[in-house]
Amino acid sequence: MPMAISPERPRTGITRLTGGRLVRGNKLVEDDLWISQEVFYEHHAVPDEIVDLKGKILCPGFIDVQFNGAFGFDFSTVPEEIGEYQKGLKRLNKHLIRTGVTSYLPTLPSQQAEVYHKVLRYLGPSGDARNALEGSESLGAHCEGPFISPSKNGIHSPQVLQEAPNGFADMETIYGLENLSHAGGYPHGQIHSPISMITAAPEVAGITACIPEVVKRGIRFAIGHTEATYEEASDAIQQGANMITHLFNAMRPLHHRNPGIFGVLGKAEGTDRPYYGIISDGIHLHPTTVKIAWNAHPDGFILVTDAMKTVGLPDGVYDWTNGDRWVKKGPLLTREGSDTLAGSSATLIECVNNFWTWSHASIPEVIRSVTETPAEMLGLRGAKGSLDADTDADLLVLDPVEEADGKRSFKIEKVWKFGTLVHDAGDQNFGL
Repeated sequence: MPMAISPERPRTGITRLTGGRLVRGNKLVEDDLWISQEVFYEHHAVPDEIVDLKGKILCPGFIDVQFNGAFGFDFSTVPEEIGEYQKGLKRLNKHLIRTGVTSYLPTLPSQQAEVYHKVLRYLGPSGDARNALEGSESLGAHCEGPFISPSKNGIHSPQVLQEAPNGFADMETIYGLENLSHAGGYPHGQIHSPISMITAAPEVAGITACIPEVVKRGIRFAIGHTEATYEEASDAIQQGANMITHLFNAMRPLHHRNPGIFGVLGKAEGTDRPYYGIISDGIHLHPTTVKIAWNAHPDGFILVTDAMKTVGLPDGVYDWTNGDRWVKKGPLLTREGSDTLAGSSATLIECVNNFWTWSHASIPEVIRSVTETPAEMLGLRGAKGSLDADTDADLLVLDPVEEADGKRSFKIEKVWKFGTLVHDAGDQNFGL
């Protein structure tokens, strides 16, 4: 219940969240959380507002590191007027925050160089523009391609795929030198590269040699859309790759004599085992496959959506870039005229709910896969993904529901961005 403020006492901007179960590490802890803790601890101020969470779960905001668009907006589609692109981006961010995703990597599948040159400037990290009322926040673009295997291209147009015989110079040509500047740090006040992650196939000519230069610039390198063997994947990790893009999908499958990319998850504890993305939409992977991956390396497990602009749209046929078209039937999204999966139409909370239902993971372990683990992968520990002091106050209140048929799910009740309440499911008149 909000606390009355007397005219004599100035507002402090402090909110006390009480009566909830906080996700801290691998535990649920009954404790209070104060937004604007620095003011509270230094000056012993009292809160303007007290919110009773009534036993519900308080956790960090979700982070999606592979997200192509939603609600009719696609990061790869460039309208004639760039102003329309910016307006569409703003609309997307305000819709997305309601799904619990407070931060994300806007993802660009393989495109012509001109597309990267036009849109990446709008997709970089928030920098100084940390406005809660803008909704969800970009943590920098994820360029998925075009340096990928033509035999594992998925829906990526073969006509735009590239090799890198001239090494990193070819990446500069495709993405633009200005988009590959050194990524300085987080939060604002630092120099950021518009690109935060690149997915490429290490066996493509010239790519493995590029990995150290990519990593040196503070950009994460992910292995994906690839025919790489276990040895080639291991070498890429030695060179600095720290992520696998949508494990099992669009890559050489596990073989008993060559475990392929999946095999690097089985390396000994203490070795360089990468993080990896899992699409648990119920279509891309069998539930048992998801559980196998989780059990192999739970500390690297990151749930992603690979969501496309069809999230929130009715069934039908939709145009995409490079002359391709998709067919949406419920949650299933395929390239027109084929059975090739074309990303997903799932939200991240749906993927979280599926994983919680399928697995024996605890609530904190499930939440970690979309908060702390992706933050660690991006080098943002201490800024995102936890409820620790001095981290960004991107927060969710979740109501856990366990049904008689074994299905388990979380309902999103409230969302805070940078400490400002931006969504309240219990108030239909409240929100961005």
